[in-house]
Amino acid sequence: MTARRCIPWPDKRLRTAAAPVEEISDEIRAIWDDMIDTMEAMPGVGLAAPQIGVMLRLAVVDASEARGEAVRMANPEILHASVKLRSHDEASPNLPGVWATIERPRAVTVRFLNAAGEVEERDFVSLWATSVQHQIDHLNGRMYFDHLKSVKRQMLLKKAEKLRGRK
Repeated sequence: MTARRCIPWPDKRLRTAAAPVEEISDEIRAIWDDMIDTMEAMPGVGLAAPQIGVMLRLAVVDASEARGEAVRMANPEILHASVKLRSHDEASPNLPGVWATIERPRAVTVRFLNAAGEVEERDFVSLWATSVQHQIDHLNGRMYFDHLKSVKRQMLLKKAEKLRGRK
């Protein structure tokens, strides 16, 4: 298990939809383990495989207080989203130093393949729901700032570019 490097924006893989996972193998489990190590090293509450350059529909989320409760998901899809919205400051290790307040459904029901290779449906609420939706966006080649209006998105990307230039 290893923390992997997150690929930097604007790498084209961050704009590419990830491929479905056919079955849960030892290789998939090893990728999940690395993703959890990477998420913990950030520290963050979720990570999608494309963020580390693995173009598979894999995600991990752990919004627990104590940590160590990561949910491993392959091919996650939202079946139901609440009408009630929740605002949260979102960021990405692929675009360090910037963040934006994003409104998303407060609760979602998600279907995915779990670590045992079984189809599971689970309800996620609050920060868990925000993180799951954020990761599914990554799997679809979207970034959190795509939820912003054009002017705000351009301002955020310009700020990120300035920060990147200082390094």
